[in-house]
Amino acid sequence: MSFNTFGHLFRVTTWGESHGPALGATVDGCPPGVEIDAAALQHWLDRRKPGQNKFTTQRQEPDAVRILSGTFEGRSTGTPIQLMIENTDQRSKDYGDIARSFRPGHADITYHQKYGLRDYRGGGRSSARETAARVAAGGVARAALAALAPGLTIRGYMVQVGPHQIDRSRFDPAEIERNPFWCPDPVAAAEWAAYLDDLRLNHNSVGAVIEVVASGVPAGLGAPIYAKLDSDLAAAMMTINAVKAVEIGEGMAAAALTGVENADEIRMGPNGPEFLSNHAGGILGGISTGQDVVVRFAVKPTSSILTPRKTITTTGDETELITKGRHDPCVGIRAVPVGEAMMACVLLDHLLLDRGQTGGQRGAIG
Repeated sequence: MSFNTFGHLFRVTTWGESHGPALGATVDGCPPGVEIDAAALQHWLDRRKPGQNKFTTQRQEPDAVRILSGTFEGRSTGTPIQLMIENTDQRSKDYGDIARSFRPGHADITYHQKYGLRDYRGGGRSSARETAARVAAGGVARAALAALAPGLTIRGYMVQVGPHQIDRSRFDPAEIERNPFWCPDPVAAAEWAAYLDDLRLNHNSVGAVIEVVASGVPAGLGAPIYAKLDSDLAAAMMTINAVKAVEIGEGMAAAALTGVENADEIRMGPNGPEFLSNHAGGILGGISTGQDVVVRFAVKPTSSILTPRKTITTTGDETELITKGRHDPCVGIRAVPVGEAMMACVLLDHLLLDRGQTGGQRGAIG
């Protein structure tokens, strides 16, 4: 299996399976001298790890990250950084029934069709457990961004669960860390809790929409035509397990706007250009404008449910299957820190690309 690496100058290769002894990431291209230690990376992993509340899988994994190479005395050396996270709470017996059957909605059937074999224990390489390695790599990217672009911040949150959306008039950033849904609307968070409780008890699941916003992004990141910042962000988010759609700025809603409504007008401010709106999501022509970079992605319902679903076996026989094990009623909840990590990796990659191409020079305005 190839294609386990993403990025151009800041490159991340993830490895490992859901029920293997460990998983991790090899991070190459991190500039030297960046302050990195396991405790700093652990902060981000703790936000993603399973078993923290009744709305996520009850698999108990500490997700403790170890740095095996690439740092010395707490700083990156410029050599590959090897990150490892051991698996400690595998229950492979839960997956015995699917060894010869394909779970509907999962990659079981496509892995079998492509490779002729598959690791059926939790989905193996296709499991969302792989995203723990991305979050660890994203921690490295955040540390480098803090050194190279100190004013840059990344914040993710859920804006929709099933058909239930937040009310943006109640948007409170302080609420994001106060509930299990990373929800900035306290009223919506309470409604989602009751809604997901009912789904969970009825052996069902639901999808979600996550928004990730990067503020303080320098103007000029990204390049035409095939290295657009928004195309790389869209590709990065689409690699996250269960993601089925990605939007930048207004996204699909832009199709309903007129040109008068959609064009972000510009005025000259005391510190440079100022945009009067941000329908473009902080990116024009594939290049950052200096505004907030806004990305949303939709996550499908968790396919592993305790409700019988029709399927077939590896021999072509028709059957019904209940997916046993410990699963999220809404996998979108734990996708929030993963989306943040992917945003960090892409932004750092493009920051390094821009330094290499332009040396950070910018066209003068005014």
